[in-house]
Amino acid sequence: MSTLALCIPAYNAAAYLPRLLQSAQAQTQAFDEIWVYDDCSRDETAAVARSLGAQVVSGEVNRGCSHGKNILAQRTHCDWIHFHDADDDLTPDFVATAHTWMQQAEAPDVVLFAYEARDYDSNKRLYERQFDDAALRQDAIAYSIREQINPFCGLYRREAMLRAGGYDTDPQVLYNEDVAFHCRLAIAGLHFAAESRVTVINYCRANSMSSGNLNKCLQAQYQVMKKVSEQVAPCYWPAIGQRLWAIAAVSAAQSDWSNADACVTLAQQLGKPQGLPLGMKQLATYQPGLALRLREYLIRGLKPHLRSQRA
Repeated sequence: MSTLALCIPAYNAAAYLPRLLQSAQAQTQAFDEIWVYDDCSRDETAAVARSLGAQVVSGEVNRGCSHGKNILAQRTHCDWIHFHDADDDLTPDFVATAHTWMQQAEAPDVVLFAYEARDYDSNKRLYERQFDDAALRQDAIAYSIREQINPFCGLYRREAMLRAGGYDTDPQVLYNEDVAFHCRLAIAGLHFAAESRVTVINYCRANSMSSGNLNKCLQAQYQVMKKVSEQVAPCYWPAIGQRLWAIAAVSAAQSDWSNADACVTLAQQLGKPQGLPLGMKQLATYQPGLALRLREYLIRGLKPHLRSQRA
C-alpha cells in the first residue's frame, strides 16, 4: 500500500502547531510519517512538534519555507507527500480521501484538494475553493499560469516531484513560490487532477507573510511569470501576458511603478494585450506604460474608494 507523509515547514509556529498536529493525530486513517522543518525559530517550535509526535529537522540558517519543503521531501521515505502550513488545519477524513487517489492504478502525480477558508480570529467561514478537474487534466500548464494554487491543498507523488526539481529556492520568487512550484511540476509533465471534497481548512490571518508583504508578492509574481515565459511554448504567452497585466494593475494601485512597468514591458514582448477594454488595448499595444498610468489615474479620480480600500 502507498504511504503518505505530512510535511510542515515552520518558523516561530509553537502557538499554531498544536491544532494542526492534533488534527493529524485525529485522522480516521493515519499518516505514515509526520515531519516538521524548524527554520531557525526563536520559540519552542521544535519542542512542541516533538511533544506531539512529529519528527523534526532543524535548519542552521533561516532559509525560508521552500528550502524546508525540499529538505522534508528528501527526508521522508513515503511515496506521497502533503505539505501543510503550520497555522492551517485538516478535517478527520483527509488521509482517507488521499488514499482513494493514491491507490488508483493510474493515479495522477498531483491532486489538488478543495479547501475552506476561515477567518483565523473568529473561525467564520469565508469561502470555499474548488479546482477544475477537467481543466487540470486537459492542460495543467495553462491552469497553473492562470490560477493561484497553494501547497496546503496538494497531494504529490514524491518521486515525480523530486524528479521535477521540487521547490525553486530563488529568493526572487520567495513570495510566490507556490505558483512557481506548480508551474514547474506542470512544465515537467506531471499529471494533475482535482478532488472536490473539502478536507483542508485554510485560516486567513491579517499578519500573514503574504498579507503583510503585498508589494513583495507582486514583485515575485512578475519574476515567476518571467521564468515561466522562458520555459513554455509561445501558445502559453497570451495567458502569461494576461496574468502580467493583472499583476501590473495591482502594482500600479500600490504605486510600485517599477514592477508595474516591468510587467507590461514583458507582456508587450509576449504579444498583444489581453483582457483589456478595446480602447485601452489599442493604446497598450503601442504605449503600455502610458495605458497603465491612464487606467490607474482614471480609477483614482473616478473611483477613489477602490484605492482607499487597498491602502
